[in-house]
Amino acid sequence: MYSLANAFQSLFEVNMGVKPGEKILVFSDTVRPDENPTPSESDRRRRLLDVAREASSYAETVFGNCRFISFAATAASGAEPPELLWRGAFGDFVVDALIMESILPALLVKQATAEQLARAEEIVLAGGNDAAKVVIALSNNSTSHTRFRSLLNQAGCRFASLPHFDPEMFFTSMRVDWHLLSERTKLLAERINRAEEIRVESGNGTRMLFGKRGRTAAGDDGLLTAPGSFGNLPAGEVYLAPVEGTSEGVMVLEHAPMRKLSSPLHLVVRDGRVVEILGDEPFRAVLEEKFSQSPLNRNIAELGIGTNDRASRPDNILEAEKILGTIHIALGDNSSFGGMVSTPFHEDYVFYGPTVTAILADGATDILLDEGKLIG
Repeated sequence: MYSLANAFQSLFEVNMGVKPGEKILVFSDTVRPDENPTPSESDRRRRLLDVAREASSYAETVFGNCRFISFAATAASGAEPPELLWRGAFGDFVVDALIMESILPALLVKQATAEQLARAEEIVLAGGNDAAKVVIALSNNSTSHTRFRSLLNQAGCRFASLPHFDPEMFFTSMRVDWHLLSERTKLLAERINRAEEIRVESGNGTRMLFGKRGRTAAGDDGLLTAPGSFGNLPAGEVYLAPVEGTSEGVMVLEHAPMRKLSSPLHLVVRDGRVVEILGDEPFRAVLEEKFSQSPLNRNIAELGIGTNDRASRPDNILEAEKILGTIHIALGDNSSFGGMVSTPFHEDYVFYGPTVTAILADGATDILLDEGKLIG
């Protein structure tokens, strides 16, 4: 029978390629006092914290040199984690140097200048031997789109991000054939990278056009064994940061990240940003609050296509965006994967049954998905 120990073995050996003695960091987060999760969410968050501890214990027993850290959840996915985690990941030498030069405070609020970012990279690389070689991010809120993550990758760390993870996924979408998924993802990325624009249409009324010229689509295939590797687990998507100011159309949201909406919301997009929300579903207030915090949160940050044939859950954004034949569109930050917008917010929304067309430089078209079916 497939057990949690089998799942941990696959995670550390197949996905991460861990070698004995490598410095491993596993982290998770706890519910903040000002949060009010539903009973089912509270249960999942508790199980997530527990399984993170168990994964750390397994890694310490099998490989040695593993540390576990937990902290109060950040305000949102895309927000930088606290200093405690930076110290656990990079070591005191690097963090003390970042503080001494007044760089860490700017990093934590995503307001570091280009010069500060360049200096941070120098400091991290100088202290690279102290940095974790493998990170398993089992926090509820995502650290994928953070300087914390990108600086670790620059130091050679292999980083797996599992935000909103449900331990049940170890027995479903994490049991995919990783090598077949990798080949499927690679081929799709190659087709997308021949395009200059991407057109998306779906039966719910979504109609979007994204500019891609100069941007490169990347594949997230779950095989994070090379130095500097980064990806989600469960994995299975091709993603890109559309050129800022080029996205146009209407996004019809039927799902929030962790639930189905009671009625659709129509997000009108012009010049690469959401300019209007139509509909009275309560999730509208959540979006309006985010937009009031910063106009950058209106940015069309990402277009992704799912490639995992074992993923099936629509109620959990981590797995939903990986479902073979879906697409997802994100708002907010894209600075960590080729974009120009830096803001402490990044949130994905999944669309089902889409038709996706790559438009080439000569005007020719390549249909990638036809009503949710992968073509070719």
